[in-house]
Amino acid sequence: MASAAHRPVVGIIGNRGLLNDHYPIHEGGQMNSCAVARVSDCIPLLIPADPEMVAVEELMEVCDGFLFTGGRPNIHPEEYGEEPTEKHGAFDRARDAITLPLVRACVERGQPFFGICRGFQEVNVAMGGTLHPEIRELPGRMNHRMPPEGTLEESFALRHKVHLEPGGRFAQLFGADEVLTNTLHGQGICQPGPRIVIEGRAEDGTPEAIYVKDAPGFTMAVQWHPEWNAAQDPVSRPLFEAFGNAVRDWAAAKRS
Repeated sequence: MASAAHRPVVGIIGNRGLLNDHYPIHEGGQMNSCAVARVSDCIPLLIPADPEMVAVEELMEVCDGFLFTGGRPNIHPEEYGEEPTEKHGAFDRARDAITLPLVRACVERGQPFFGICRGFQEVNVAMGGTLHPEIRELPGRMNHRMPPEGTLEESFALRHKVHLEPGGRFAQLFGADEVLTNTLHGQGICQPGPRIVIEGRAEDGTPEAIYVKDAPGFTMAVQWHPEWNAAQDPVSRPLFEAFGNAVRDWAAAKRS
């Protein structure tokens, strides 16, 4: 691990929660912080995603890169021109108000980010795409949701293959055209944004790996959860390493 004084800062987008079903908190999974600290070799900084507390411009100055994490609340469908239904689940409009403009600002500026699960969906919506509220109800699709019961290890178990575009960014990063991943999501991409490039799909056709076309910085995002077992998993580790390298390059350029 590099000296803490020289490690760049990755802002980890947090979620709202309740401690003991009573006390309001901002929270983030420890596995996200561990992946950023131990694999990306950056300083993890949990961000309270609320426009009443932070502004996009402030975050971009404080942080060198961003991790858009998963989260139980979904993006409000009004953000992509649809009306909410019961299938859309719970929402976090405060997070929407930070993450969507932050994605667009990072794309424009070339500041690196990495999207995971909800973060993957945020990248698509921020770039003009739409979402399916419930993937498992579509003809021919599998149930991508987390198993209702089981241990943490069982919930994050590798469950399906992702087929990658041969010679694409993800295939080059993994050194393979097919990888095995976990799956813990209910929603997914319906229409990709105009600049969204889909390079990976599950066996049922569900988009799983994307980036933003012609963006000057790192904009990779995946629908699965690579933060689980990131240091040992052969698919997760290169993603977080590549993200860390991009953040270091950004930080170095900012200092020069």
